[in-house]
Amino acid sequence: MLSSCPEVPIETPSIAGRASLVVERVAGQSAVVSLQAHSPMKVLAPVSRGVSVWACTSSFGGGMVAGDQTELEIQVGEGARCHVTSQASTKIYRNPKGLPCGHVTRAAVGPRGLLSYVPDPVQTFAGARYAQRQEFDLAEGAGLVLVDWFGSGRAACGERWAFEHYSSRTRVRSEGQPRLMDAIHLDGGEGALEGRHRLGRFNCVAMLLVMGIPFEADAARCVEEVGQRPVGRSTSACPVTPPFGSGATRSSMSPAVCARTIPSSRFTSSWT
Repeated sequence: MLSSCPEVPIETPSIAGRASLVVERVAGQSAVVSLQAHSPMKVLAPVSRGVSVWACTSSFGGGMVAGDQTELEIQVGEGARCHVTSQASTKIYRNPKGLPCGHVTRAAVGPRGLLSYVPDPVQTFAGARYAQRQEFDLAEGAGLVLVDWFGSGRAACGERWAFEHYSSRTRVRSEGQPRLMDAIHLDGGEGALEGRHRLGRFNCVAMLLVMGIPFEADAARCVEEVGQRPVGRSTSACPVTPPFGSGATRSSMSPAVCARTIPSSRFTSSWT
């Protein structure tokens, strides 16, 4: 329930920490028409024009340090296509002073536009505090593939679920109507995160969302494939995939389970 996940305020960054990407359909191809980024945010566009734009987010220093607040705005115009990923996992470094880090992603996809937003996972170090908010607005006929996931931290160094706080809220609207509200709130002060009845043996929590008429066939295939997987005591993933309406499916992991997400290339290879 959303009521049980209190929203953590995220400061709006000044010019520093903000980035924006605008993609339009120009002369029959998708093209970057505006790209701006201010430290510590970085946005690269290895493919700035073509069937689909490919963009990659990054940051100076390879992650977020105490007090960093960043924001990314994405606009995909009518009939345009854009694939956004990240250069590597988003590292949230240890935070001796207890200053929170935060990130906001806002995306608007125009009629018949397609957006694939599949960053690498968030990796939180011991003692880190992090909150994020994601908002996606889809116009008529638009499609969205979203992968949102985070790991247990530096498990190889003995840091499993050792962060102080992690919270995330995702909102998706289609043609002005709310289609998805997803929230997760994890705080070490409320009990050991690695406990058996919390995150336990799992090292990753993930959500996969496939929404929109352009992805109807992919969404149906995804639901069928996941539904055929056996679930047992030793199962390494326990996805839940109820349909949200035409062309949408969701694989959402509660704090007690882990998902093995389907590679985004399945949904993007046909149009990139």
